[in-house]
This record gives sequence, C-alpha cells and structure tokens, in this order.
Amino acid sequence: MISEGAAGLPPRARMAAAAARLVGAAARRAGRNGSVIGGRVATMLDRRMLARLAAGRTVVLVTGTNGKTTTTSMIARVLGGPGQGVATNHLGANMPDGITTALLDALSPTRGSGAVPVAVMEVDESYLGQVAAATDPHVIVLLNFSRDQLDRVGEVRTVARRVGQAVAAHPAARVVAFADDVLCAGAGMAAQSTLWVSSPTRWTGDAGVCPRCDGAVTRAGVQWACSSCGLARPDGDWTLVEDTDPATVTAPDGSTTALDLALPGHANRLNAVFALAVGAELGVAPAVAAARLRGLDQVGGRYRTVTRPGGSTRLLLAKNPAGWAQVLDLLEEGPARPVVVAVNSREADGRDVSWLWDVEFERLAGHRLIAAGERAADLSVRLAYAGVPHRLADDAVAATRDTLGEVDLIGNYTAFHDAARALT
Repeated sequence: MISEGAAGLPPRARMAAAAARLVGAAARRAGRNGSVIGGRVATMLDRRMLARLAAGRTVVLVTGTNGKTTTTSMIARVLGGPGQGVATNHLGANMPDGITTALLDALSPTRGSGAVPVAVMEVDESYLGQVAAATDPHVIVLLNFSRDQLDRVGEVRTVARRVGQAVAAHPAARVVAFADDVLCAGAGMAAQSTLWVSSPTRWTGDAGVCPRCDGAVTRAGVQWACSSCGLARPDGDWTLVEDTDPATVTAPDGSTTALDLALPGHANRLNAVFALAVGAELGVAPAVAAARLRGLDQVGGRYRTVTRPGGSTRLLLAKNPAGWAQVLDLLEEGPARPVVVAVNSREADGRDVSWLWDVEFERLAGHRLIAAGERAADLSVRLAYAGVPHRLADDAVAATRDTLGEVDLIGNYTAFHDAARALT
C-alpha cells in the first residue's frame, strides 16, 4: 500500500518506500525494532531517498557527543510532537539509514497523510556533513564534543573540525551551539549565524587546545581563551541559571523562564535550554516550550524507574568520561543509593575501554557498588585503583533484583539497552 504522503514521490522512490515498509514490518514481527533496515533498503533502491523525504520540510539536526537523544526528544516535544506534524528518530538511530527510516515512518498511513512539515533528527557526529547535504537543515544544534569510541570516530578535535566544515557548508542554517565547550564553540564559529547557549561546563578534559591554532586554552572562571590567537568564549544568548529553584533560562531579550523539569540533573537542564532556543527560532514562546517539557520523565528508557519486588531500579546511560561526569553530578544530588555499573565493548560501544581510567570513579565512594557487564574485570581493576570497594556480578539486572531498596543501574550503550529490554 502506498500512503498519500508517498504518492508525491517519483515512481522509483514510491517503490523503495513500499519495499522499506514491508521489510521494516517483517523486522518488527521478528522482534527487531526495525529502526534502520527500512531506510537501508530504501536507500539501496533509490540513492536520493533521504533528500526526497526531507524536501519541503523544516529540518532540525542535533549532533554532539552526549545528549543527542534527549535533546532531540525535547525539541520535538517543544514543537508539538508527532501528533502535531513533527517527525523524529526517537529510537536514537542517528546514522543516515535510521534517519531515512524515521522520515519513511512519517509517511505511514497510521501517522496521518501527507509529508510531516517538521523533522527533528539526531545525527551521529561523523555523518553530519552527509545528512546536512541531503536535508538542507533550517537549524543545526551543536551540543558538545568529547572523546568517544576513538576506535570508530577518531580523535575528538578531528571530529569537531569535520562538524565545523559541515556547518560552513550550510550558511543559511541557524546554528545553536554551546559556548562553554571550546571545541563546540570552534565548530559553531564556522557558521554565518550562531545562537550561543551558555552554562559552565562540568567537563573540560578534551578542550585544552584551541580549535583554531592549536594554542593552549586558559580558563578564568567561566571564561576561556586561547593564549596564542585570542579566540575566546562567546557571550551566551540563552543562559541557564541554576542558583534559583527551579532553575531559570535567560533569553536573548533578557526575559526569564522557569525550568521545572521531571528529568533530573544539570545535563538535562542544559539540554532543555537548547530546546527552548530552537523552539523560539521556530516560533514557540519559551514559556510554552517549558510547559511542554514539564511532563517528560524519560527518553528512550533513560532515567526510567522500574518497580520490582523489594525496591526499584533507575536506568542511567554513561558511555564516556564526559557522560560519566554528568551522571556523577546527578548521583551527588540525591542520597547515596547502591549502584550497579555495567560496561560492554561491542561494536556500538567502541572496543577500547581505556576511557574508564579518565572517569572519576573515586566520587562513588560511599555507594554500595557492583561491577558487571562483559568488561567487568577491567572496570573492577579501575575501581580498585580508585579505592572504591565493590563486588562483581555476572548479570547486571539480576544484581539489581538482588538488592533491596532503590538502585541505580548505569550502563554504557549496549549494556544500558540490554538492561532496558530485560526490565521491560
């Protein structure tokens, strides 16, 4: 069956869309999520499929190392959500095939007829140039850049440089970038028009060198600057203020909006500032945007709390040192619960787990700690050097079930998703 939306495509693309829908449905019946295979099949049949599906839409692309899925979900919610004509890759499939699948789903008869006018898509940093070339984005969001999966994507400054090149190739796009991340700011400065989001970053471990001249970056309070070429932190247009309860957001015109979120932690408050900035760019008032975010309490299983006999388990994702810095901040906001840490090293995680040595696991002192996952032994060695008592477990989910009271289960990418499926 060809949906009304797909009927506007050329014949070859209509055939590709129909084939993709059949394959995706078969994958879901087989117990797979189908978030990639449909787009892959469609692209094999029509190499211009992504560009055809994006044509005529207002496209927002969200990239960065950490927070893409959450910020994308927030922006989509601010703009009205799927019921209000917003297509998004909410399952986190952020490479071209996954983005194509999400746009194909927006043509499905079950989601209404015709093309969805707005698309909010998270994009893997390595693919921003390719996806932007196909979708001609109206807004590009740059969240942060830190080391992650070095065996797949390479050194972080190289990644940020490629993102800057992609931004420069789309001068008509409005860029919303993080001023306090040196590498992110360097990429954002390649844009013709940039809105800066500001809140002192908790992680500076990957930003000691100037992205322009490779000179040393010095810091004084919230300010940073290159000691060689003078490149410096831009002033924030949208600023997160956390010394109030609830936190507030200051807009470019000086107005403030209360940010009363169900999602916990500094990182999510910062993600919400990006969502308000993009919403304002597309005509949604900050107060309206903040109200739409208020009820969001989980994203793709992140921050979800699962009740079980004897207690509950909260699911958290941390897959690199910068992400762990955010999670450690979050843990310190509440009582010292027992923590199960699960680390794998499959292809989607990155095979190299040397990043464990850059995480401040010393901050987990005081928590009852369990190490699990396929690389539990590597994690145990790191925890031993951190002086943090712990025990090993074969199964992360079973370890939470054997622990009374409230437990946090923190996993890197595949460990997190394995746990989320097991706790469904």
